[in-house]
Amino acid sequence: MHSKVVAMVMTVAKVACAVVSCATALMLVHIIPDLLSVKTRALFLRNKAEELDRERGLILTQEETGRHVRMLTHEIRSTLDRHTILKTTLVELGRTLGLEECALWMPSRTGINLQLSHTLNYQIQVGSTVPINLPIVNEVFNNARAVRIPYTCPLAKIKPLVGRYVPPEVVAVRVPLLHLSNFQINDWPELSAKSYAVMVLILPTDSARKWRDHELELVEVVADQVAVALSHAAILEESMRARDQLMEQNVALDLARREAEKAIHARSDFLAVMNHEMRTPMHAIISLCSLLLETELTPEQRVMIETMLKSSNLLATLINDVLDLSKLEDGSLELDFEMFNLHGIFKEVINLIKPIASIKKLSMTMILAPDLPMYAVGDEKRLMQTVLNIVGNAVKFTKEGYVSIIALVAKPESLRDWRPPEFYPMSSQGHFYLRVQVKDSGCGVLPQDIPVLFTKFAQPGSGSSQNSGGGAGLGLAICRRFVNLMGGHIWMESEGLNKGSTATFLVKLGICNNPNDASIHLEVSPHVRAYHGSADLTGQKTTIKDIDKGDSSNARYQRSL
Repeated sequence: MHSKVVAMVMTVAKVACAVVSCATALMLVHIIPDLLSVKTRALFLRNKAEELDRERGLILTQEETGRHVRMLTHEIRSTLDRHTILKTTLVELGRTLGLEECALWMPSRTGINLQLSHTLNYQIQVGSTVPINLPIVNEVFNNARAVRIPYTCPLAKIKPLVGRYVPPEVVAVRVPLLHLSNFQINDWPELSAKSYAVMVLILPTDSARKWRDHELELVEVVADQVAVALSHAAILEESMRARDQLMEQNVALDLARREAEKAIHARSDFLAVMNHEMRTPMHAIISLCSLLLETELTPEQRVMIETMLKSSNLLATLINDVLDLSKLEDGSLELDFEMFNLHGIFKEVINLIKPIASIKKLSMTMILAPDLPMYAVGDEKRLMQTVLNIVGNAVKFTKEGYVSIIALVAKPESLRDWRPPEFYPMSSQGHFYLRVQVKDSGCGVLPQDIPVLFTKFAQPGSGSSQNSGGGAGLGLAICRRFVNLMGGHIWMESEGLNKGSTATFLVKLGICNNPNDASIHLEVSPHVRAYHGSADLTGQKTTIKDIDKGDSSNARYQRSL
């Protein structure tokens, strides 16, 4: 039995303990959620720290990969030689990734095989081939990323494993060939838009190492850089090949230039010989033959002397034609513009041609228009040579009938109707166009043979020269050059064989208002200046001649004709 005091104390203690327990229970209701949230926060922070560590490792890995890529790119692009590019790629990849073997397979010319061109450690025989239509090859070609391939496939098959080595992991990546050329194999195709090489990378066999993602990315980037470097090397090789070809062409051109200069010197020497060593003796022979004809000769002797004189005249004419043509071709012939008697030229031509026409019993007529000026400014010698050549041709190829000469001033209103379509005369003051027409009733020319008549040494297919026994020469070719040089044009018209022909030419002459003024010069058109050379090779100045005196001075030459 306890006393009452003790019982009260115990009761109070029990009540106090119950109150404390209740208060404690009430406090735990609010504390337990806070404790749980702290635990969750700690777990979240721990996971976040692990994620940051992984990201940091990835960044470091990417930085290392980028450093390796830059290093490999620098090594690859340090040269533009294809063999060096490929060998450097294999060596740097093997050193950076610690490879057992690295090989490069290139397509062959036929396109049905892949041929091994470069290896790192030569564990695969260089020159080996595999069919390009293998499933594993097609898988690599169709994938832009690195592809894991079996260790036993033909692309990765090296020496057999000995011992307990684990088969290494092998990846293959395609290398785009933007421009194929001769790396090591001489018969590769030159260009193909969808051609690929295959680069095979093999990890060491004495470790359980696996390919990581950043290493595969490194391999893919390097493959692209190799493709770019190879394209640059191809461009460089093309430029070097073009440079070598250009140098060879320059050497050939220089050699051709030297040969041309030698030919020009040889022609100059030949012309000098013809001018001094042949023409001078020929003139002496002509003079002596002319003197012999004035002496008493037997008929046989006269025939022989006349034959000699005729042959000498022909040879002298040919020499003069060759010299004139050479001067025209090299542009060294200049026209000698002086005042001359225009009517006198045609009278001299008639006087020179009449003896031949009389022998052939041809009717010679000459019509000078009333408005044709008596005097003009131009090159009298070249104009007379042109008229004489054309009239001489008409007489030569006419067996019977007539030869007529018509000279007049081409009026501006009618010049459009007379000129051929390819000739466009330049109109200016102080000059006029002389139109000369020589018409004959000779053997004529076929229309298709007319363009050939003005070509030197050209023989028409069935023209007048064949029908009359004549040969082609330089006469009309030189006439065309002279006419062009005088700012004019020459053309021939004929309806066919045995229907005659008409030769017409226009030349530009200066108007002479005062015959006593010796300072008159012709205004040369730009067309004429284009043919002028830098030296005056004519050597003569034409002056006004009296027609009657000219007739008496040409008597001996008429007799020789």
